[in-house]
Amino acid sequence: MTHVSGDDSRRQLRPRLRARLLSLGALGLACCASILAQDETNRIRWLVPVGRFGGNCAKDASPALAPDGTLYFGATDRRLHALRPDGTEKWAFATGQEIESSPAIGRDGTIYFGSRDDRLYAVTPDGQRKWAFPTQAWVDSSPALAADGTVYFGSWDHNFYALTPDGRLKWVFATGGPVVSSPAIGADGTVYFGSHDKNFYALTRDGKKKWAFATGGPIISSPAIHSDGSLYFTSVDGRLYALEPNGKPRWQLWAGGISASSPALDAAGNVYLGINEGHVGISPEGKKMWERGGDDLIDTSPAVTDGNTVYFVCDNGLLTAMSTTGVFLWSFWLHGHSLASPTIGPEGTIYLGSQATQCYSLRGTNGLAQSSWPMFRRNPRHTGNVADAR
Repeated sequence: MTHVSGDDSRRQLRPRLRARLLSLGALGLACCASILAQDETNRIRWLVPVGRFGGNCAKDASPALAPDGTLYFGATDRRLHALRPDGTEKWAFATGQEIESSPAIGRDGTIYFGSRDDRLYAVTPDGQRKWAFPTQAWVDSSPALAADGTVYFGSWDHNFYALTPDGRLKWVFATGGPVVSSPAIGADGTVYFGSHDKNFYALTRDGKKKWAFATGGPIISSPAIHSDGSLYFTSVDGRLYALEPNGKPRWQLWAGGISASSPALDAAGNVYLGINEGHVGISPEGKKMWERGGDDLIDTSPAVTDGNTVYFVCDNGLLTAMSTTGVFLWSFWLHGHSLASPTIGPEGTIYLGSQATQCYSLRGTNGLAQSSWPMFRRNPRHTGNVADAR
């Protein structure tokens, strides 16, 4: 485990920020850089270098947090990593290719995740393989876990799968394109996901199509579910969609960007999303409440806390804390780019990864918002099930 020094933190200051500080003069530069570096250092609980095959290690898959405090995340070093609450490594499980699927943790502690070796894996809490289910292409979709233990996920082979808890195929549903969208499970067991074939699907528990909603582009983000059953998701056509549980459109908002950012909801039903380089807050009626410019593209999903704070991560590795009214609160530079959505622990701890082979544990101030879908995959276990406890 490695702790970042003040010098390391200062090296994270990007050219834009350096330019702003330089405008204050030499004395102002020294004072402000020292304050910012100290603030960033104080925010770090721990960070862990996890690369074994070079860089780009932990930047894609959002970590999942077990009730006992174990943190699980996949990386491009081809391993699923398990870290203890203090950041020390418990074990690492090897697959055949990089991992861009975020893990989901079952009620019995089993960890489910996909790999680019074309398989979905189930691993025990002590790092032993339970089973591996083969598909015909990459598995980047993060699995969703039903109350009866069914595991749902998509594959680049154009199929959407349902497996039993012991890894047997229950059914498969074919779409017209790759499925990288991570599924969400409604209160009645309906399974929702998008496909590159431009359709957003609703399937019954036995794999029958309830309905499909056509958009103008591929769907690569994952849906969020409101407590009233309404559904929110984005499409590459540049729109944010809100649907009724029966698939009828409630509203759509021209977002103007192609983003993999998935929506997050606060307790009032407001929607938060990254669009291009913007941090955006949207009312339940589909009106932009505010939009604040960011430092780079945002392809990650925000996380909302019960302290009315929203965390966004830009692709260049800038973590930004905004109020739910759009006021800037603070920011933190990661070591390298990040496409990993932040995970919030019960005490408000922020977990996320970056390109420079790092996994971070940062001090936050509040736990998750009391909403139906406050962050990517809904809860720290990443079950993608609206009926699961947060």
